[in-house]
Amino acid sequence: MTYDPLSIVIVPFPFTDKLQTKRRPALVLSHKLHQQKTNHITLLMITSAINSDWDSDHEIQDLTPTGLTSASIVRQKIFTIDSRLILERLGNLSDHDEAAVKKCLAMHLACLGVTGPHKVRGSDAQHAKLL
Repeated sequence: MTYDPLSIVIVPFPFTDKLQTKRRPALVLSHKLHQQKTNHITLLMITSAINSDWDSDHEIQDLTPTGLTSASIVRQKIFTIDSRLILERLGNLSDHDEAAVKKCLAMHLACLGVTGPHKVRGSDAQHAKLL
């Protein structure tokens, strides 16, 4: 099975400091063709750890289309797993959140050539400056 880029799925999320996993939402980054050819999927972490602040975090503004039940942020913590580990598809980002996450990702990945401030959490005024 393949998943649309920027859709939200549930995965057994790997921790960097433990050998355990937990069921967590994640944002699909990889193209469907890549998923099909490799049986792997590249994802971004979604967390409710609002108190933990990374410069490149994006606080999801519109939860309605996401399927998420609590305030969440997309964190620039990228990982790749076997596609068979996807537990379920949850939803999608709104157009506004999708644009903001793309901007965060472009600024996070220096190889894409985008530079500038990463901060996108907070008010819509902050978002408008970056979009």
